[in-house]
Amino acid sequence: MSNKSVKSCLDISNSIVKGEIDLSSFYDEFYEEMDKLTSRNYIITQAPKNKTQERIKELEEEAKKDKDILKKKPLLGIPVTIKDCITTKGIRTTAGSKILDEYIPVFDATVVEKIQEAGGIIVGKTSMDEFGFGTFSTNCAYGIPKNPFDIERSCGGSSGGSCGFAGKISLPHIAVAESTGGSISCPSSFCGVFGITPTYGRVSRWGMIDYASSFDKIGTVGTNLEDALLLLNVISGIDKRDSTTVESEKIVLDKEKQKNISIAIPKEYIDAIENKDVLNQFNNAKESLKKQGVKIEEVSLKTTKYAVSCYYIIAMAEASTNLAKYCGLRYGMQEDPKNLHFDKYFSQIRTKYFGTETKRRSIIGTYIRMAGFRDKYYLKAMQVRTLIIKDFKRIFEKYDAILSPTMPIIAPKFSEIEKLSPKQIYSLDILTVGPNLAGFPTISVPFGKAENMPVGMQLIGNHLCEEKIANIASLIKD
Repeated sequence: MSNKSVKSCLDISNSIVKGEIDLSSFYDEFYEEMDKLTSRNYIITQAPKNKTQERIKELEEEAKKDKDILKKKPLLGIPVTIKDCITTKGIRTTAGSKILDEYIPVFDATVVEKIQEAGGIIVGKTSMDEFGFGTFSTNCAYGIPKNPFDIERSCGGSSGGSCGFAGKISLPHIAVAESTGGSISCPSSFCGVFGITPTYGRVSRWGMIDYASSFDKIGTVGTNLEDALLLLNVISGIDKRDSTTVESEKIVLDKEKQKNISIAIPKEYIDAIENKDVLNQFNNAKESLKKQGVKIEEVSLKTTKYAVSCYYIIAMAEASTNLAKYCGLRYGMQEDPKNLHFDKYFSQIRTKYFGTETKRRSIIGTYIRMAGFRDKYYLKAMQVRTLIIKDFKRIFEKYDAILSPTMPIIAPKFSEIEKLSPKQIYSLDILTVGPNLAGFPTISVPFGKAENMPVGMQLIGNHLCEEKIANIASLIKD
């Protein structure tokens, strides 16, 4: 079997068991293509090729001895990229920031451990907005990833490298991404790939470099739904090192579960769509589902107008707390203090190695948490967060899922992004921050194009209802 005839990640695993693929040759070609994409800035750090070859030999030997190996190692031989905010033993992990430029972890994150135990092969660390702060991956200290369809446009953020690489490389691979307020959904939509953001707590965050601890969720990206679900099933489950994790059942696509479906469409989400072509594609997706017997009704999600401000108040407050440790003492880049007072030394380090957006969020977040402002902003936002959750829950009492476009626009050009203010950029997250505030699972499904660029459709489900929205997602086809 030739490498080009391998169409999905499952093909790789099955071909290894049958002895139909030369895995070393496959990875030689994979790394060769990865090298050709260097100018697109998808990968910050490649995994060592010699380590990959050692891993290949180990897996091939295991496959020869055990014909039922896929039951133990469902990711057998599959290449996986990891977003650079997730620690990988022996492979540099920067979170897209120069302050962690020299950080090489001595341990793997839980998700990385699970991937390796399942037979997956880590091939590289993908680029991202610094600490996840951004909508377009333009805040990455290691180069801005370029959209796989148009190099003058953004991949989206903050998991831009994950989605851009998945959308461009021709050989099968799955990506581990991470979301705080839409960081998987947004780039998935812009790059034309499937992006799954699970329920908060379904996947362990142990070993992840935090942005906002009560929002962060590790998810998956693939060029097809089955590959993305395969990886999610592997990395899900309880982890004793992360007290927020919950037990979750394996997600299965089943035609019987694709019947008698009812979907809600919030009027406020439709009103937020800025691009008419995106709205047209949404209407096409809606009609396609109706023809398949899906019941669709318009509803009101009145708390939508508060979601963006609520999200950024809480997220920035948590971010400033998580950033405090990067001061050049125990964490982050270090320099000769030159008898400086520790305040001046810390400020010097953070000024030099933090990017503009990181400084902005650190300052605003610290302000929000200050005495006199905490009650006025942070605690009020937490109360609003509860109301947003209740508003979603009310809809899920009657409907299986919520449907909307993933983003109100297509991937913008970098020249257009430069003209946007921070407030305008933040407001583009209006369709993704609500479910992230509430910890709900979402799936971004590619559907059609607008101005020759991909458009994504977003499905939002109730807590731990990934299987339900995955089965609905399988019905959304061009």
